[in-house]
Amino acid sequence: MRLARLSLRLRLILLFGILALVTWLAASVFAWQQTRHNINEVFDTQQILFAKRLAGAGLAEMMAVEHDERLPETKKILHKGNRGHTDDDALTFAIFDRQGKMLLNDGENGKHIRFDGSTQGFIDGQLAGDDDEWRLLWLTTADGHFRVVVGQEYDYRNDLAWTLVSGQLMPWLASLPILLLAMILLITRELKPLRRVADDLHRRAPDDTAPLSTQQVPSEVLPLVTSLNSLFGRTGELLVRERRFTSDAAHELRSPLAALRVQTEVVQLSGDDASAREHALENLTTSIDRATRLVDQLLTLSRLESFDGLEELEPISWSRLLMQVIGEQDAAAHARGIALRLEPQGEPPAIQGQPLLLSLMLRNLIDNAVRYSPRGSTVTVWLDKQGIRVEDQGPGIDDAHLARLGERFYRPPGQQQTGSGLGVSIVQRIAQLHGLEVSYRNRQQGGLEVAIR
Repeated sequence: MRLARLSLRLRLILLFGILALVTWLAASVFAWQQTRHNINEVFDTQQILFAKRLAGAGLAEMMAVEHDERLPETKKILHKGNRGHTDDDALTFAIFDRQGKMLLNDGENGKHIRFDGSTQGFIDGQLAGDDDEWRLLWLTTADGHFRVVVGQEYDYRNDLAWTLVSGQLMPWLASLPILLLAMILLITRELKPLRRVADDLHRRAPDDTAPLSTQQVPSEVLPLVTSLNSLFGRTGELLVRERRFTSDAAHELRSPLAALRVQTEVVQLSGDDASAREHALENLTTSIDRATRLVDQLLTLSRLESFDGLEELEPISWSRLLMQVIGEQDAAAHARGIALRLEPQGEPPAIQGQPLLLSLMLRNLIDNAVRYSPRGSTVTVWLDKQGIRVEDQGPGIDDAHLARLGERFYRPPGQQQTGSGLGVSIVQRIAQLHGLEVSYRNRQQGGLEVAIR
């Protein structure tokens, strides 16, 4: 959790630094193991060749001549500068007879080798009076009279392996700080686009919805910047809708509020004139209803336009939904002298939707048909496999104005009924959210037909 709170730059530096160190340690261990293996093979081969030469050197004739059992030490016959890298533990040998008597040794460590009469080949052991591990090779001569042993101390091999490995790996260890510094500079340079995006966001005004620049943005960060630009675009659209809603509400509410004020003044000025006061109160009630309807429709349309999609969808039964809406609208239609009729001729394909919104859509369509139909006429709702059609017997709408239906606050000229011009906009927005298509056309017999497919 503490590492997660650090900056991305510091986390990358720490992780890459640890990775470089762990890689160097792993490479060092591997190099050490391989070098020791190769050195052991080389020196084992050297011991074999040396032992074979001793065993084949005519030991019987040599031992028949009297001689000292040990050779002089190397340091006594060669100066240090002339004997190379030969230490007393580099290589030693001894020759025994079959009874275990030492006949000859190198004059150094060979005199401390313990006799072994059974081993044939390599064995790990120790010299007399020494705890260090030695690599010993025992061979028996061809005539079977002598035992030859050649030994080498493991410390000598390990020292040589360490010299070779350290000579290769120490420069890499010394270069790790330089590598870390270069890594810090590169990570800082490559993270500059993120810092630039962060600074741009920090300086941005709350209502600034301009997209962020994607120049020099790494491909891994580009989806984030693109998503932010998409968010700014949606936020800009939301701000435009809110500003438009505020402007429209202020404009459209001005008229009904002014009418309310006028009617209130008429009531106050009517004095003892009961008929004038009654008429003014009736007009006041009508204005209040109109303002209430306008506010409801404004709020409904604003809420609908804020939806990007629908949630909590349910299977929709069109026949049941239509009967419910028609049942709710029947009393209002009857009060206006309009017959409201449902003609089921099939069931359209079921969809997933929100019943409340679809009820609102159908209620607006049927309410408009009832409001603009003459008294004594009929509003028919057809339900078939293609969808829903609402037909009225009103005056219809000129073809020139049909195309503008759905624009906010647009009402075709010559309308006698009060309205705000928002009902069709609400219908189209609900249909759009559900993937439905709404079309309007004038009927040949007169009236308007609205079809939902």
